[in-house]
Amino acid sequence: MIEVKNLTKSYGPKKAVNNISFTAEEGQVLGFLGPNGAGKSTTMNILTGYISSNEGQAFINGVDILDDPIKAKSYIGYLPEQPPLYYDMTVDEYLNFVYSLKKCKLPKKSHLNEICDIVKLTDVRKRLIKNLSKGYKQRVGFAQALVGNPKVLILDEPTVGLDPKQIIEIRTLIKRLGKNHTVILSSHILPEVQAVCDKIVVINKGSIVANGNADTLARNLSADHKLVMHIEGSSDEIKKLLSSVGDVERVFVGRQIDEKVWEYHIEAKEGADVRRDIFKKLAARSYPILLMKSNELSLEEVFLKLTTGDEYGGAEKIENKLDTLEKAGEQK
Repeated sequence: MIEVKNLTKSYGPKKAVNNISFTAEEGQVLGFLGPNGAGKSTTMNILTGYISSNEGQAFINGVDILDDPIKAKSYIGYLPEQPPLYYDMTVDEYLNFVYSLKKCKLPKKSHLNEICDIVKLTDVRKRLIKNLSKGYKQRVGFAQALVGNPKVLILDEPTVGLDPKQIIEIRTLIKRLGKNHTVILSSHILPEVQAVCDKIVVINKGSIVANGNADTLARNLSADHKLVMHIEGSSDEIKKLLSSVGDVERVFVGRQIDEKVWEYHIEAKEGADVRRDIFKKLAARSYPILLMKSNELSLEEVFLKLTTGDEYGGAEKIENKLDTLEKAGEQK
């Protein structure tokens, strides 16, 4: 349904998008992830025909967006981060305007009734858009994207600024729409992507660094020689103790679980099993182990590892710098 082939876009000497390729199949929700400046918005603007690429092709339902933009765009419903709304219109007036603008051929009354029912706008159709809550404005944005029943939906940060209840409602709507449409969802909210997307594409510095489902990415980037532990006791002393175990290469202190209970991430040499040695060391000092499990990366850790090279997102470096500053302050 969507096929991107060797897409490249440059702004002067800088390549915002560098030779990327991916596909999204019919009835699939694809999550498009990337840090700020990665090339995510540029790619989406090319797919919607807003800007052109320097090289490569983008096909919407088999139609090249550059060769036949009018036909390709007829397959697309687009919801930008800021919905394109006319605040002085009522919901009904606005949807009728969009219907005419898109030259929709479907029966107007039944089609707009169906859309309003899907996005739950029926009760506010006679109200001015400027008087609606942000959640309802976002629903109106969804409604305009659905006019004409497009095969492809492109959603750019659709839940930004919504409250938790509204976010859940919009996520449920996206999952429902994904059954009958091909959806590309751009979002910085990683649990949202994990909750609704069938496939994930991660872009960084203009290039695709991962392409697959969340579970596969986690398994491929995780390793059996990593452990997560919850241990009760002094975090400084336990970190030193864990670091002293043979074959342990790295120890990172994570979040505080409870009073005197911290989470530890332990990385050993590949192929080494350090569980027994860790148990003996901790037992000898009477430090209770409350949890021990092998570490499969979460989507957030996968994202950080792909875009920064470190699943802790640099937190360990910050922690080490803070330790250094604290020790310098104590010496003074």
